[in-house]
Amino acid sequence: MKRDILQAVLAARRDKHPVALATDVETGEQAMVDAETRKGDLVLAGTALDAVRTALAEDRSGMVETEAGRLFIQVFNPPLRMIVVGAVHIAQALVPMATIAGYDVTVIDPRRAFATDARFPGTSVLNEWPDEAMTGLAPDRRTAIVTLTHDPKIDDPALSVAIRSPAFYIAALGSRRTHGKRVERLTEAGFSETEIARIKGPAGLPIGARSPAEIALSVLAECTARLHGVDAR
Repeated sequence: MKRDILQAVLAARRDKHPVALATDVETGEQAMVDAETRKGDLVLAGTALDAVRTALAEDRSGMVETEAGRLFIQVFNPPLRMIVVGAVHIAQALVPMATIAGYDVTVIDPRRAFATDARFPGTSVLNEWPDEAMTGLAPDRRTAIVTLTHDPKIDDPALSVAIRSPAFYIAALGSRRTHGKRVERLTEAGFSETEIARIKGPAGLPIGARSPAEIALSVLAECTARLHGVDAR
């Protein structure tokens, strides 16, 4: 690997920026590719470039046959994270589901009676106000954020940080009426229509979920669809 490509890959990993390294197995030429740019001596265009970006989007390394020849694609994605705001019953179902799906989960709730290690064993639990905790966690492009409390004092500060972050999925639990009031509050706080539209509300796919486990399943399903660029609604 040439020095400039190596430095670019290392910089992307340090900045938690998803990239893929494509190598022509016959010539050894390489290119580092992200969602918008390409760097390196390997010329990629058309279906070959599409194949690299598809592998990046699907987090799938491996060998592919393209019009440009055989390419080995190595994906460098930051780890998946999920930030759950509200240590409620739905969170107790969502956390283990998300962990099994490959997310590093953090639960935030300033209410110490809810956010305990006993209720969330083996999970990072922060007894802080969400805006402060979220700022410290610095959500990136591989981060999902879900608010579950229905309490504006807890959910709104978290969403205020979330919608100005690059997080790929932002969702808030609550009825359509609850979400309408949430939109009004955020609008009054100065957030734009585009920013607020990033929030999936009500959270989760409309599968008729009733129990905490079913609601958690619908949220994780919607999150998964968003991760892979699928319009599941």
